[in-house]
Amino acid sequence: MKYIHILFFLFFNTFIYANPLVINEDIKSIDLLSHSEIYIDKSRSISFEEIKKSEKLFQKNDKKLLSFGYSPNFDVWIKFTLKNNSNKAIEKIVEYNNSLTTEIIFYDDSSKKIEKEGLLNINKNRKSLTPIFKINIQANDTKTYYMKVSSIVTTLIVKLKIWDSSAFYEKEIVHQFVLALFFGAMLILTIYNLFIYFFTKDISYLYYVLYIFGIILHHTLYVGVAFIYLFKQEWIIYIVHSASLFVSLPIIALSLFTKSFLQISKYKILDKILSAFLILYFISILFFILTDEYNKYRSIIPFMLLSYLIALSVYSAFKKNRQAYFILVGWFMIFIAITFMFLSSGGVFNIYKYFPYFVETSLILEGIVFSIALADRINSLQKEKQEVNQKLIIQQENEKQKLELLVNEKTNNLKVALDEKGLLLKELNHRVKNNMQTIVSLIRLQSDGIEDDKYKDILETIQNRINAMGHLHELLYNQNDISDINAYEYFEMLIEEIKDSYESDIEIVFDIKTRLKVEHAIYCGLILNELMTNSFKYAFPNKKGQINVKLYKENHKIKLIFSDNGVGYIQEKNSNSLGLILIDTLTRKQLKGEIIIKSDNGVIVNINWNENETQSFNS
Repeated sequence: MKYIHILFFLFFNTFIYANPLVINEDIKSIDLLSHSEIYIDKSRSISFEEIKKSEKLFQKNDKKLLSFGYSPNFDVWIKFTLKNNSNKAIEKIVEYNNSLTTEIIFYDDSSKKIEKEGLLNINKNRKSLTPIFKINIQANDTKTYYMKVSSIVTTLIVKLKIWDSSAFYEKEIVHQFVLALFFGAMLILTIYNLFIYFFTKDISYLYYVLYIFGIILHHTLYVGVAFIYLFKQEWIIYIVHSASLFVSLPIIALSLFTKSFLQISKYKILDKILSAFLILYFISILFFILTDEYNKYRSIIPFMLLSYLIALSVYSAFKKNRQAYFILVGWFMIFIAITFMFLSSGGVFNIYKYFPYFVETSLILEGIVFSIALADRINSLQKEKQEVNQKLIIQQENEKQKLELLVNEKTNNLKVALDEKGLLLKELNHRVKNNMQTIVSLIRLQSDGIEDDKYKDILETIQNRINAMGHLHELLYNQNDISDINAYEYFEMLIEEIKDSYESDIEIVFDIKTRLKVEHAIYCGLILNELMTNSFKYAFPNKKGQINVKLYKENHKIKLIFSDNGVGYIQEKNSNSLGLILIDTLTRKQLKGEIIIKSDNGVIVNINWNENETQSFNS
């Protein structure tokens, strides 16, 4: 009796395992994996012929999704039997719903047909994002299929479904359309933030653009878009071996974005820790690119880095950083998306059954939240700028008032100082004039006691020269401006003084059209004194005649023209005359000017000098 029970149990199990999945043309789609048997080949050496002979190796599977984690060291064999109970042949599509599985080999036992698919064997004619196999079952026929799958890149996740052809392609068109909308939305976010970066030059926006670009690139690989539409088959092997690099791009960009956006540099210790994490991450990327031996550990450092970034965001929020609140909302969305991805991959809870595009929706919402955070940053910066500008305006007004008070005070002080200086200069000129008058009076007293006409004439000449300087100081004393003088008034005083010294009916004609600088006036007065004295002494024997004095400015040059209609003189004979030597010296040495004398028919003296040139009197 005991053996009968054992035989019945074995027969019952064999019946269950051999029970085929009945399909017909009315079935649009049905899960296939839960109606299959599986075997894990850890030796990776069993051939297809051996598998067919070892039916006892297979075990019944009732799960709709199998997740083995990172499993590069074994193959998974899947066996399923399909029965067509209709009266005509049907064609179906078997979909392997994972675009990242490295190798898939599909065996049709009855037709001896073998097809290869997977990441490293993409069919050139395939337009679906996931591997598919077309099968044909004749009317009232039963067929058994085998599939061997393995993955050396990502976690090995197996999900099989059988589809009616039209239903599958309708589903695929909708799927690719939704993904196109997702990538379009992400590209819009990229362009939007890129333009803001160009306008603001805020490096945070550039890091965020790199982050979104990294997400787009990573997701095209994750859903299979890149392998079908972007990359050639021969490129895929390099992409597979550089998988850690593609995964790292959005993580590194997000780290730099967080560092810049939340201004982590303010917290020196935390900033150094983040920099150390980034350096360690770069080293790990190179390590995992160079070797595949430790690939199962490659998620540890990125997970630690992301955890640290979340901690930094929490700390910044604790420090009342307004933008940190937005970042935390974004992190929450990313965390939820990653959590459900792991749960789905592990077969614990399939979020895609209830929300097929949960990851894409989470990423778009996260991108929108981060973009809002960046926009809020602009508003905050503008508000801060307005506050700073307002403070600056108030400060400028205060400084302006202080400056006005200071300027007024300094101006009053300068005015007082100038008034005092003016009084001192006037007093000085007055005293100089008085001293010269005293000297002239002493010379005159001395002259009265001398009977020799020659000595009297010498003393008279000295008196006139001193008077020429004294009259200048008298004019300076009587006016407020001491930078220049009225040349007409000055010359008139000189000539009247000389004219009083010599009794004559000589006519004096003035043509004065410019003022003289003080430093020029004293030399010009001495020159005119010598010229007038010579004319009064020697030019008019009969004491009658005309003297012309002309002074004007032309092209920044001062021109003095003196002429008389007297008897003239021979220059060679008078070249050693003290008066002529004095005139020549004052013109060339002191005024830095030029002199031309014509004396054959009366006397004409042309003197000109640059109004900006002068020489000190004692040079």
